[in-house]
Amino acid sequence: MSAEQREVRARLTATELAAVRADFPLLARTVRGGRPLVYLDTAATSQKPECVIDAEQDFYLQRNAGVHRGAHALAEEATEAYEQARAAVARLVGAGTDEIVWTKNATEGINLLAYAFSNASLGRGGAPAQRFRLGPGDEIVVTEAEHHANLVPWQELCARTGATLRWLGVTDSGRIDLETLDVITERTRVVAFTHVSNVTGAISPVKEIVAAARSHGALVVLDACQSVPHLPVDLHALDVDFAVFSGHKMLGPTGIGALYGRRELLAALPPFGTGGSMVEVVSMSETTFAAPPQRFEAGTQMVAQTVGLHAAADYLAELGMDALAAHEEELTAHLLAGISRIEGVRVLGPTEPENRIGVVAFTVDGVHPHDVGQLLDDAGVAVRVGHHCAQPLHRRLGVPSSARVSVGVHTTTAELDTFCDALSRVRDFFLGR
Repeated sequence: MSAEQREVRARLTATELAAVRADFPLLARTVRGGRPLVYLDTAATSQKPECVIDAEQDFYLQRNAGVHRGAHALAEEATEAYEQARAAVARLVGAGTDEIVWTKNATEGINLLAYAFSNASLGRGGAPAQRFRLGPGDEIVVTEAEHHANLVPWQELCARTGATLRWLGVTDSGRIDLETLDVITERTRVVAFTHVSNVTGAISPVKEIVAAARSHGALVVLDACQSVPHLPVDLHALDVDFAVFSGHKMLGPTGIGALYGRRELLAALPPFGTGGSMVEVVSMSETTFAAPPQRFEAGTQMVAQTVGLHAAADYLAELGMDALAAHEEELTAHLLAGISRIEGVRVLGPTEPENRIGVVAFTVDGVHPHDVGQLLDDAGVAVRVGHHCAQPLHRRLGVPSSARVSVGVHTTTAELDTFCDALSRVRDFFLGR
């Protein structure tokens, strides 16, 4: 796309935004006594456009069959749909089709990697898998900004192998502290970090972290759950070795996610789950395994969900990730400005709109986040409350929990004004101020 075309596609027009909203049937409903729904919980799960819902229904109505194992017409059509979905998702994230492994979600993708590394550490996979072996003296580096899915599996891998877990720090403003990059050393074997925080919305300095990992020969794992739905992402250009993301956060169905791996690494990685069609030759005493990505897709797969995710990927691509990112950048600036005018509200993370996305966690002085969420819900505004599966980050920022608002492709500035109006009444309601 040329610079001129990128400029033309810089933002969604009002007409385009209205058309987008019409694509999401759920947005038309009312809640809490007839109030219009204002859905600002996209970081937890996104709403689904009608094309995604239709694609899943059409699969069950017309093509339902197992994949990679039948010789009849339906099986061929289902297999074709399954692999076409893989190609569509690969295009969206700048990967090769054979570099995308289907998983149930991003959490399963990270666990798959961690257990495959564990298997390699036990000697499975032979010589090609030696590069994944871990033991005492080796280190895995994460960050304080991780949600639990990109922390706990690595803790468990360390417990199984004797490796040590270390981490990069976070600044008071909620960004990864590059002053702590020296945590990555010649002992580091894996660096796993989030592309965008699901609490602060801050975009991580991928280039700097990857360069530090490369300088010591460490593998790089990127948690792209909050970036793929909101930003243009090119995994090859980012030069990461592995990445994970979830379908349900990017307008697709639940129960489907993806693990990206550089093809030469996937080819060397031993499997985690076994059985079904992920094999090459099976005897009563031993088994050889299929080439990736089938090697990592044991058992009956989530075919309808892949078809739905294909529709979601096409929907995002048609809108244009540049235009979508520009739209959400405007929303983020509007949201931060609105919150800044409300007394007693503290934003966790960057308060400027640059280099972040529209995920904003906050606290209200003297009011528990659950109470904040309840008052907002009474106004028809859906947000998330709690620790957002990121207890260490909340602890670092000095609070046990927070409320979180997160925008999506269908969000309007009018909805953000409704949110801010309700938020401005929280302290009066609970504290009588």
